Amino acid sequence: MSYDNKCMVTCTDNDKVAEAEVDRIEPKEYLNIFMAGNKIHMKYNGRVYVGNAFGFEFTTPGPREFNNAIRRGF
Repeated sequence: MSYDNKCMVTCTDNDKVAEAEVDRIEPKEYLNIFMAGNKIHMKYNGRVYVGNAFGFEFTTPGPREFNNAIRRGF
């Protein structure tokens, strides 16, 4: 599996949505993103990734997944 290098992040305090750059992901454990030039560490809570920065709480379902199936003979 591979993952998109961008994801949509929602601020739960004011419901604003922004795009963030994905730095590192360990599926269903944690996600590190860069937003506004700052790194935010987000932990998986069973449904979404949750992180805190700038005095706000942010959530994201994470980046899109891509299945890298190798096909032979075509």
